[in-house]
Amino acid sequence: MLSRGSDGTAADAPAGRRGDGPSSVDLARSVAAYTGRFTPGGGFRPPGRTERETVAQGVALLLDHHREQAEHRLAEVDFAVRTTVDTVTGRRFAEVYDRVDQGPSPRGWGRVFLDLDHPVRWSVQVPHPVADRDTEQLGVRVLRGAPGGLLVIAGAHRESGEGNAADVAHRRDTVFHAICAELVARRVPGIQLHGFARESAPRYDVIASTGAGADGRAAARRLADELGARHFSVCRAWVRSCPLPGRDNVQGHEAAAHGVAFLHVEFAPGPRTEPATASRAARAVSVVTRGWAGGTRTG
Repeated sequence: MLSRGSDGTAADAPAGRRGDGPSSVDLARSVAAYTGRFTPGGGFRPPGRTERETVAQGVALLLDHHREQAEHRLAEVDFAVRTTVDTVTGRRFAEVYDRVDQGPSPRGWGRVFLDLDHPVRWSVQVPHPVADRDTEQLGVRVLRGAPGGLLVIAGAHRESGEGNAADVAHRRDTVFHAICAELVARRVPGIQLHGFARESAPRYDVIASTGAGADGRAAARRLADELGARHFSVCRAWVRSCPLPGRDNVQGHEAAAHGVAFLHVEFAPGPRTEPATASRAARAVSVVTRGWAGGTRTG
């Protein structure tokens, strides 16, 4: 681990190499172009230990403002960095992407967007893009909702590869987990977004949990209150038995082991797929992430 320091295809094409100016993109369209290729049984190759650690080290170097070193480290595993300006917020993001994904045989290792205009203080994690429909778009909404965020998106449908190899929420041997573990080591709190079928919890719009630990309890209460104030029905897993509490989530276990706040949040279809409803849900989340952005790390 490194030392700690302070729908358009064109949108998904390589841009913003060192020496180039940043490209202006709608992050939502860029993410849609990226995840639009994900299918069950699609391309996924499990990374080796050195590969996943190298990507995480590259992200760490970016967090420490060592852009050139980050680019060299990431290039060792065919990853790269480009700077994009989100046309909706006007904020600059470093986008860490897999060059192999541009070819016919993507590895499915994921993508990262991190705020370049503010210190990174929190993360939003999307482990099951497409499989949990529109969680990747909800992730973009959450990223836009507060400064200082980092969005990490898994690089394949959870049913890709053999067995559960691409189900990154339940495996430690993935690039996704290596990045999340690096963030935990830096004590960066995170919120992980999931989706459930309405019949799985017909009484609820949202299931909120702190996963395997309790360090995010204060943030979870605040989130549940904010969601309730916006007319969402919330099951609070620390109060009652809820379906899908995410206690076997490996990123949650990593956070719990280090005493770092982690929220596991399941959303019904409406808060993910209906634009106005998704905006309300993201605004509730932003109350928590703005607190984290201000330096509140304990819950």
